[in-house]
Amino acid sequence: MKLVPRYTDIADNFAIEDQPSSVAAPQLLLWNEALAKQFNIGVEPQLRPSTFAGNESQQIKSVALGYSGHQFGHFSPRLGDGRAHLLGAINDDKNQLWDIQLKGSGATPYSRGGDGRCALGPAIREYVMSEAMHALGIPTTRCLAVVGTGEAVYRNPPQPGAVVTRLASSHIRVGSFQYLATQGDAEGLKKLADLAIKRHYPEITSEGPERYIAFLTAVISNQVNLIINWMRVGFVHGVMNTDNTLVSGETIDYGPCAMMDSFDFDTVFSSIDKQGRYAFGNQPNMASWNCARLAESLIPLISDDEEKAVSLLTPVIHHFSEQFNTQFTVMWSKKLGLAGAKEGDKDLVSELLTLLQAHHLDYTNTFDALTEFVNGNATIPKELIEWANKWQSRTSNDSYKTMRAANPRIIPRNHIIETILAEYNELGSSKLMSRFVKVANKPYLFSDDMAEFQEVPSNDTDYKTFCGT
Repeated sequence: MKLVPRYTDIADNFAIEDQPSSVAAPQLLLWNEALAKQFNIGVEPQLRPSTFAGNESQQIKSVALGYSGHQFGHFSPRLGDGRAHLLGAINDDKNQLWDIQLKGSGATPYSRGGDGRCALGPAIREYVMSEAMHALGIPTTRCLAVVGTGEAVYRNPPQPGAVVTRLASSHIRVGSFQYLATQGDAEGLKKLADLAIKRHYPEITSEGPERYIAFLTAVISNQVNLIINWMRVGFVHGVMNTDNTLVSGETIDYGPCAMMDSFDFDTVFSSIDKQGRYAFGNQPNMASWNCARLAESLIPLISDDEEKAVSLLTPVIHHFSEQFNTQFTVMWSKKLGLAGAKEGDKDLVSELLTLLQAHHLDYTNTFDALTEFVNGNATIPKELIEWANKWQSRTSNDSYKTMRAANPRIIPRNHIIETILAEYNELGSSKLMSRFVKVANKPYLFSDDMAEFQEVPSNDTDYKTFCGT
């Protein structure tokens, strides 16, 4: 596993060298063989537990990254990796660099008094959710391994500990730029922006202010794409703080996330989101707000005249809504297999969503049924029959193929995730996990085993999720 150092030359105290803390009895609980092959990770099986627990990293100059963050709207100027160590970057089979990071690997200079550890449940959740999201075709960080530490993590109540090995095309966050901007470090900002462009947007070749305006434009485009995909499958992130917003446009931080069963734009699962700031339907506005915070951080790279810089950046931020609304319309057209665009399509979609919410219909199963109905393989809920008479006139011979690519049959449902977590906490393994992964790896295809994972429990309405820190 050849590692390339990263970030240490951006600015002082941006990437602080720090070593993971050894654990007592590492045990490999999950190993992503396909991902290991993609990155040619040649760690011998017997060494994997200790290596990916952080016990063998003494020769690696790992770092903890600094970043700021607007957390539920409140700005914290110094957050950083309080329980994670970035080992470096590795090349995948396409020679693209990805960061490799241990999460739950012990306290760092950014821990603010915390223990820097991760409980087993959140570690398993991150592995299952990120891999399910990848299979759904949604940009995401990936998980290589979960290692049990053999130590208790002192939460309430105490829980078994674990370390997650996470891969990301980078860990450059909106909060990373805020961190340097807060310190007035224009040179560090430029270095970070240039690194992000080189890593994610090499097509940007302009110089001067235009270079960083193009960077913001590209970030916005990827954020729009990400949120559209979240909403396409009913994903609720739960903690869309600026420190959890990657400029690459990948999903990061699977702490309080969950999947929507019954359709409702106001769906909230996070136990700490009392005001619904990050509700399912608020995610576009929050992504736009986060991008505006990135724009503020880029002001020193645009002009010494702040008023002029703001005038140049404002139209780029305003374009978020226009771009999102266009793609949002396209998304619903694909989910319903609408032929072309026609006046009245928005009313058709709006009427369907009103019916879904009024009758508490399952989001995933309803669109799956509509998809198969087009192909003559299913019936639709009786509540939608009258609406469907109008909808059918807007479908075509290509509708099934379009809808099948947009509408998954399987998602990582909340009760499935909770059962898997409970089995790992009790037994250190999960029989359900192996069955689920087999089906979830191909979420758009029919499987003889999928019925078990399409069931919707009647007691899931008050489901709550937690950050796990």
